[in-house]
Amino acid sequence: MKNRNIISVVMASALAAFLPLTSVAAEKPNIIFILADDLGYGDIQALNPDHGKIKTPSVDKLAAEGMIFKDAHSGSAVCTPTRYGLLTGRYSWRTTLQNGVVQGFKPNLIAKDRPTVASFLKSQGYHTGIIGKWHLNFQYADAKTGEIIQRKGKKSLAPVGSKIPDGPLTRGFDYFHGFHHAGDMKGVIENDTVIAHEDEINMLPRLTRKAVEYIETRATKKETPFFLYVPYGSPHSPVVPTKEWRGKSGLNIHADFVMQTDDGVGQIMAALDKHGLTENTLIIFSADNGTSKGANIPELAEKGHLVSAGFRGSKADLWDGGHRVPFVVRWPKHVTAGSTSDQLICLTDLFATTADITGKALPAKSAEDSVSFLPAFSGKPIVTTRAGVIHHSISGHFAYRQGKWKLLLAKGSAGWTGPKENQLPKDMPKAQLYDMEKDPGETKNLYETNPEVAARLLAQLKDDVFSGRSTEGEKSKNDIEEISLWKNEQANKPARRKKNK
Repeated sequence: MKNRNIISVVMASALAAFLPLTSVAAEKPNIIFILADDLGYGDIQALNPDHGKIKTPSVDKLAAEGMIFKDAHSGSAVCTPTRYGLLTGRYSWRTTLQNGVVQGFKPNLIAKDRPTVASFLKSQGYHTGIIGKWHLNFQYADAKTGEIIQRKGKKSLAPVGSKIPDGPLTRGFDYFHGFHHAGDMKGVIENDTVIAHEDEINMLPRLTRKAVEYIETRATKKETPFFLYVPYGSPHSPVVPTKEWRGKSGLNIHADFVMQTDDGVGQIMAALDKHGLTENTLIIFSADNGTSKGANIPELAEKGHLVSAGFRGSKADLWDGGHRVPFVVRWPKHVTAGSTSDQLICLTDLFATTADITGKALPAKSAEDSVSFLPAFSGKPIVTTRAGVIHHSISGHFAYRQGKWKLLLAKGSAGWTGPKENQLPKDMPKAQLYDMEKDPGETKNLYETNPEVAARLLAQLKDDVFSGRSTEGEKSKNDIEEISLWKNEQANKPARRKKNK
């Protein structure tokens, strides 16, 4: 058990009495989580009114009727790790995935015995569905022989009829319709079977249609609450807006695809209205990381659109543009319309929040990096035993955010914004420290002038990494013994690390 935040634990117990958890739990609301792919903080007009030129009326409406979290972060600056953290409440670098993303045709990254948001809610009587992009690995097997199919080429497709022995249905979901990742988007999957090969341009409309159909089906069984996870594959590449959306933004094709994605959100919202489900449905819209360079960021900037709304960097980077993401929630009667929150949250926090909503304790050995943001819905402070939030870049570099301070264990972006780490001057400070209140654009490095702050944050980061969890709770451990805090140096091990029993 971590003992560094005893005061926080006492505060949590005291403040819990003021939260209306009993009434919330009694409702068992439906929960919909929509996750856009490669969508920057500034790509949503409501979040970027001065420099957001892409029209996003659906998410803007969601914000007007709900709350914008202005300091929300994905668990990583890239796809797979964020999705792992969202579903497990645990940072993905605690697994064997230390950088980059997975490519499919491999065993599931989520261990079979690890609880997920879906398996937890299923145990609480929810029907659970995922419609969209999985990107956490699974295998394909021959339908007749059961033999595991091996990848043949970068964009290999499993044959129609292939089975999926370790897909979403084995990780807590009752229903799955979608695909693995962008490289094999043509392979359409229903539950545990590849049912078709289809052109990528049809995927976004297909996912929206299936999400609406799912809501229609659940509306006939209102006695059973549902959790619907909609991880869109857009506006990630392949950037393929349908004919009626091409050129609609007047900016570029990325902006067109963002608009079509926003329209999908609107169709989901309309389905809730049509079937009388809006009042008792918590709907959350977010993204897995910042905008990709494939969006032609300079072209958009020339036309007045800033994809990161002034935050530095973009997808893959350790700077905030890589992982500060849109996060909009709507839950009538529980969230004040048109409100905002400046509280720091992470997408790993979904798991603890769902436990808070249902009034049930988290399962043992789960959600090690998850804190409930439910109190923020009513304007109350989030009660946390977590000292800070950990950021992670595509290359595996770490950053730590605590209050106004942010420490980056890298000289530069540690991502796709150049120059690369090994191309930067050797006499540059080896790390970066920013005051995010005074300098949200991360322009003035205070690392060398505030060594005591940097040392404190580094010590806390080490503790959170090597303790196996960043929150109070049962002892845990990482899936691997060695994790490199400083990239390109020998893997760090905690001094006198105690063995978990």
